[in-house]
Amino acid sequence: MADTTSPPPTSTPAQATTSSSITIPPGFKLHVENTAQILLPDTADAFLNPVQEFNRDLSVACIRTWSEEMNAKRKAVWDAKLLSRKDGSAATGSKGKGKAKRTAEDVDETEEPESKKVKINESGTSEPATSMEVDDPTPATPAVDLSPEKAEPTIKSEEFRPSKVTILEALSATGLRSIRYAKEIPLVKYVIANDLSPAATAAMRRNVELNGLGPDPAASSTSESQPGRNLGKVRINEGDACDLMYSHRPERLRVDVVDLDPYGTAAPFIDAAVQSVKDDGLLCVTCTDMTVLASGNYPEKCFSNYGGIPTKTEYCHESALRLVLHTLSTSAARYGRFITPLLSLSIDFYVRLFVKVRTAPVEVKKAMTKTSVYHVCQSCQAFTEEPLGRIVERRNGDKVTMLYKTAPSAPSSDTCVECGGKLHVAGPMWSGPIHDPAFVKKVLEHVNENSSNYGTHARMKGMLTVASEELDSPFYFTPAKVASHFHCECPSLDNTASAILNAGHKISRSHACAGSLKTDAPQSFIHDLMRTWILDHPVRMDKIKDEAAKTLLSKPIGTKADFTRHDGLEAISNKIKLVRYQVNPQPNWGPGARPDSKKKNKGGAAAE
Repeated sequence: MADTTSPPPTSTPAQATTSSSITIPPGFKLHVENTAQILLPDTADAFLNPVQEFNRDLSVACIRTWSEEMNAKRKAVWDAKLLSRKDGSAATGSKGKGKAKRTAEDVDETEEPESKKVKINESGTSEPATSMEVDDPTPATPAVDLSPEKAEPTIKSEEFRPSKVTILEALSATGLRSIRYAKEIPLVKYVIANDLSPAATAAMRRNVELNGLGPDPAASSTSESQPGRNLGKVRINEGDACDLMYSHRPERLRVDVVDLDPYGTAAPFIDAAVQSVKDDGLLCVTCTDMTVLASGNYPEKCFSNYGGIPTKTEYCHESALRLVLHTLSTSAARYGRFITPLLSLSIDFYVRLFVKVRTAPVEVKKAMTKTSVYHVCQSCQAFTEEPLGRIVERRNGDKVTMLYKTAPSAPSSDTCVECGGKLHVAGPMWSGPIHDPAFVKKVLEHVNENSSNYGTHARMKGMLTVASEELDSPFYFTPAKVASHFHCECPSLDNTASAILNAGHKISRSHACAGSLKTDAPQSFIHDLMRTWILDHPVRMDKIKDEAAKTLLSKPIGTKADFTRHDGLEAISNKIKLVRYQVNPQPNWGPGARPDSKKKNKGGAAAE
């Protein structure tokens, strides 16, 4: 079960070739990433981090898979309605009815009246449209001929028209991400690229024009009767990110996808983002403030940004994901909306999350049952989960009533039952699943079929494979860390995994840490496993001075572990060579410096 790390990224065929017709002006350099080509100024007016190519590749794959999945569901509904309509037409004809009526079942649930259709003006803001100017996002409703001389209604069209999606990138910087979305996702209608920095929006206009995605001057002179047709596929807006997203709060103005990729925390933008995305829409969030999220050094800052306290443990990167999900969940719940995490990854120096947002007050009530406080030992890192709520079902015949109750409190002792160490409180944070395995597998299938489209496809396959197999239960651990608490020789990953499987528990890898395991086994069994290991690999007690270690070693073995190699040890992620964890791709690797801009506030240039 050895981990494989990836070598520094190399140029893909798409990156290695550039158009010879591009003239690079003085003071600029050409940057090529997949299908996009942008001009970067020698000054640091607009920020671009090349290391984030993995983030952008993953975002393209996830949004594309999500859009295709949503259209597949809509097509299934459309086909069922079409079949029902045909059956109804045949029945009407057999009865000799001379007239057909369009019933409520013939109307798609997502169809909007003409007065509610919207358009985007040249500044990138939305306003009601008086006429249809973009492709109708709803499936085409077959027309029915209601002329009195025909006894049977006739279906004129049986072709499903896929819905196209609108993407809002709130903090676009150079516009590279928006350009890639427009060029690489087939079902994109248009992308709204926003930034507060004038230098960043100037860079965006230059790069959008370079890629042929801006307004068409020729079309503007011939399409005056159809305003908005010539605005281009990437529409640039210069303004505050929150103001822009709040302008899309009305249901008729909402967008399908909102992407937040700021420099640092995304916390100031989350409230606006959860309100501006459509039902079943996709919210993509990046946070790079890992010193706040994944350490115990700034608990007050973590609480002010994310409403919870972080853990200072080896599994701090998973708790960082759960803190951000908690913020998304509570922010959405204020407006009767709930989130469904599709993919949540801790990557290098940041976290990247893809969640689906939907309005459903009943589901909002369940949010407290997916939120927990954790009591974490400062010595052995054992933890106790304390949910904030629980659901009680009451049955009266066939009727089931759901009652929402507070959860019983955890033991009041402030010491760890395993080693006697001090406990500290972490959370509240999201305790539900952080991935949707079905969605992750679809993204993985897409990447396997389109490897040539992604420069970081090797790492994408590795991360997605591990995420698709990851258990829902929090948190992960590493045998090396547990062995350090006992001051003993470390068992191999295979030995540890086999012992857990032989005891009847489940295991998986974690994407967040090399050499880690996740399991549903209790912490007491993990400690019994180590005590069993020590029987054949003794510890010199005269060398032990740590009181917590003495307590762990003095306890008797409750369940003896069996280290015989288990037949189910080999998972799919270990049968093939996968790149799971990235090595430093370049010197001075990291999040990069903040862009040089006079307007350093929450709506400024993003850390692209």
